[in-house]
Amino acid sequence: MAASIMRNERFLRNLFQQGPFEGHAFIVKPPSTPIYELPYYDFTLSDKPVEAWVSWIVEDYERQVAMHEALEDDGVPCAKITTGTHIYAQAFGASVHPYEDNNPAAMPVAMNAQEADAIPEPDIWKAKGLGRIFELASLVRERLGPDAYLGQPDMQTGFDTAALLWEKSDFYCAMLDEDGAKAVERLAGRCARTFKRFVEAYREEFPRATPMHCPGTWAPPEMGPWASNDECGAFSTELFERFCLPEMVDLAETWGGFGMHCCAAAEHQFESFKKIPGFYGFNRVAAAGRGYGTLLDHFSGPGNPVHVLGWVPEDDIRMLIAKADPGTRFVFVLMGSELDEGKRWLDEMRRLSPRTDAADQNAP
Repeated sequence: MAASIMRNERFLRNLFQQGPFEGHAFIVKPPSTPIYELPYYDFTLSDKPVEAWVSWIVEDYERQVAMHEALEDDGVPCAKITTGTHIYAQAFGASVHPYEDNNPAAMPVAMNAQEADAIPEPDIWKAKGLGRIFELASLVRERLGPDAYLGQPDMQTGFDTAALLWEKSDFYCAMLDEDGAKAVERLAGRCARTFKRFVEAYREEFPRATPMHCPGTWAPPEMGPWASNDECGAFSTELFERFCLPEMVDLAETWGGFGMHCCAAAEHQFESFKKIPGFYGFNRVAAAGRGYGTLLDHFSGPGNPVHVLGWVPEDDIRMLIAKADPGTRFVFVLMGSELDEGKRWLDEMRRLSPRTDAADQNAP
């Protein structure tokens, strides 16, 4: 492993574990081919042997390595085991609709509470799509060697999967009626148990996988799982704390922490997020919300989660660094960049926030 990557591991581990501040992280990721543009489409939906997707993942990993070697950014390459958001709903029996210009999507199974109660809890080892994830990740590890870091497939909290399985408008209405709410809890509970079993098995089989689901950069593998909670923007804090928060607390208590991706307009839930023990990383996608500045109203200063942000305009990066309280930590990711643009961006970002010599003082 290159010395610069080992140095970045130390730097990022210190950043996520709230060690002495050594600067913010700036990572450049090269362009990658979306799963809906692949010749064989999403590997979890196809009947073709998973070997057909190994080169796609390996080539993407090699592009990451080449970009890092050219720029010496703050990243650690990870082999992307990319899927759509459908994989857990598919395991529960949902059909999946393909699109020509976007990721596949799971279709509802239940139209009401009675039908939701009839959805059985799956065996993750009998679910075709989930099994193919393990199979493909194993083949990629064989190709790249045991020292390479793997990424994650899509990681959805059980509640978000339940919202895919149960027709959305009826699902939301059921949350407001006590009998319906209990049916929501039953389905979300089955989905949460299934997700937790998957997380446990994946972490056991691939101990060198980054826990970070989105935007898919490296975090220490020993840290807690990282999952999407996107439905929470659509309802009240009271409902969030009843239906969503207990699952995230359980995941955090099981693995000593929790990281989150959220692309909803969910600022009203931010204070409730603080109730998750060991909430160490937050990927807030602001396109659906009120911009990035609201992060600092809730998560600024020491002890707050590291903000891991992709797709952020440069003016917003400058604003966040300038206005954040001391002790706030950021990982900024330039997604899908060509080499020249990556170099320009990285040079500009390092002028804003250079890494200190402390990162080198820890080197052997």
